Amino acid sequence: MTYATVMVSLALDQSNEARLQVAGELAERFEAAIVGVAAAQFAPPLYFADGAEAQVLIEDGEASVKRRLAGLEAQFRAATRNRGGHTEWRSAMDFPTRFVLEQARCADIVISGGQSPAFSDAFALASAKDLVMQAGRPLLVVPDNANWLDLRSVLVAWKDTPEARRAVVDALPMLRKARDVTIVEIPEQGDNRSVVMAGVSDVAAWLARHGVTATARVSEAARNESAAAQLDKVAGDVGAGLIVAGAYGHSRFRELILGGVTQYLVTQSARSVLLSH
Repeated sequence: MTYATVMVSLALDQSNEARLQVAGELAERFEAAIVGVAAAQFAPPLYFADGAEAQVLIEDGEASVKRRLAGLEAQFRAATRNRGGHTEWRSAMDFPTRFVLEQARCADIVISGGQSPAFSDAFALASAKDLVMQAGRPLLVVPDNANWLDLRSVLVAWKDTPEARRAVVDALPMLRKARDVTIVEIPEQGDNRSVVMAGVSDVAAWLARHGVTATARVSEAARNESAAAQLDKVAGDVGAGLIVAGAYGHSRFRELILGGVTQYLVTQSARSVLLSH
């Protein structure tokens, strides 16, 4: 398995430099094509206008969105020049989440920025929170302060679920290029640690058969400390530049409300995160 097509989602009114840098770097590492995507809609004002005045307002607003999308295309082409293989730009006057989700069908991995606002603008931003549960592709969330994709130490946040299993498979190309890989599970109250360790060790053995040497680890239980806080501590201990994890949500609202650890991973700014659902 490799990444043959890397897709990077750009956003209006957000920094795109870090995600473009990582997209170009991934394309070079895997000799992959790069597809840049962006979309936005004109957000009508909350007051009413009549006739010709309303039409002028709409036309001016749409023209402004088109100019800003053209600016993102220029930024994409400048950042990806001579990086990887084929480059392609796709944009539209559309709702960003809907457009990016449609385009994700042609990609092996989608790159997005992190730290999305709590209530993101559906007219201008396809945030990681919107994409992670619906893209059907691994999502690499890159903090705005990232200069590169640091694969010297990768932490796999293991939980014996379909989402975590998919995440490890989706991350295999990166794990093969990592210097150190640690697999950690944070046990829940009442879990048998020896049983948990046996499961983590199974994952390490599976990775070994795919050419990845990994260390199995079970986090020490900590009272009154959330799973997200424990995961952050382990990531700091191993100096992780990338966390690999399954993405989880809550019941029928899972496209809107992320689980605690997933919410933390999408919004933290210390390291890149690969999420699969």
